[in-house]
Amino acid sequence: MGNRKETLRQKNTRKYAAETAFMDRSHKNGMYKNAPCDEPFTCKICGALMLPDNAGSRHRNHCSHCLTSLHVDNEPGDRASTCMGIMDAIAVWVRKDGEWAIIHRCRICGVLCSNRIAADDNPTLLMSIAVKPLAMPPFPLGLLEM
Repeated sequence: MGNRKETLRQKNTRKYAAETAFMDRSHKNGMYKNAPCDEPFTCKICGALMLPDNAGSRHRNHCSHCLTSLHVDNEPGDRASTCMGIMDAIAVWVRKDGEWAIIHRCRICGVLCSNRIAADDNPTLLMSIAVKPLAMPPFPLGLLEM
């Protein structure tokens, strides 16, 4: 049993060292928002492989299939969060310039953040999130006067 615990500890240490080395190598001044994200990743929820080429921007921060993200930032691009919780897409909104953005909420700590949509995001899922308040009003529709 002692050997198994040591093996898991060593594995986690190696994984952390590899992630830290990657961040040092790939991100200027430790800020992700200053450098393009050109590394693919696998979604922790649906398992889809996310490639940066299809995002339509320099940064891919959520899965284009299920729209989930990970809580990795305290401030945009700092990669300083220790939470690492799954962030669910709970709403969309339109910025002043007309660009859509997704509101994500962390399952662990409840923090909210806004991320611009990507060019290859699932349009059906985006629309279903957008119309959800209309489909589920907080009052009976019969109360609306015609």
